[in-house]
Amino acid sequence: QVQLAESGGGLVQAGGSLRLSCAASGRTFSNYVMGWFRQAPGKEREFVTFIAWDDGSTYYADSVKGRFTISGDNAENTVYLQMNSLKPEDTAVYYCAASPSYGTTKASAYNYWGQGTQVTVSS
Repeated sequence: QVQLAESGGGLVQAGGSLRLSCAASGRTFSNYVMGWFRQAPGKEREFVTFIAWDDGSTYYADSVKGRFTISGDNAENTVYLQMNSLKPEDTAVYYCAASPSYGTTKASAYNYWGQGTQVTVSS
């Protein structure tokens, strides 16, 4: 059974940092792209970033570029999202997801999802 388990969310003041983790299990993800999405109340789920397991290439949404960093530990089958200089508009539930399609930012292309972790940034 495939599982993606996020952790690391919480409450932080604007300008602060958080590190999210996503532990993957149940299959080999070597040919997959691991992504992070977020969904704020009343808004659609939006793409944040992805990393390709095979070559480590990454891609970021403009809204987080320069502030967030995605990384992966192949040995631990874990993906991390380091979030710095957090803003109140970063407040959302953050989801980890996996897709067999390289380079996609569309949620519909991701077929495995975690349960989400809440990130709240106070002003």
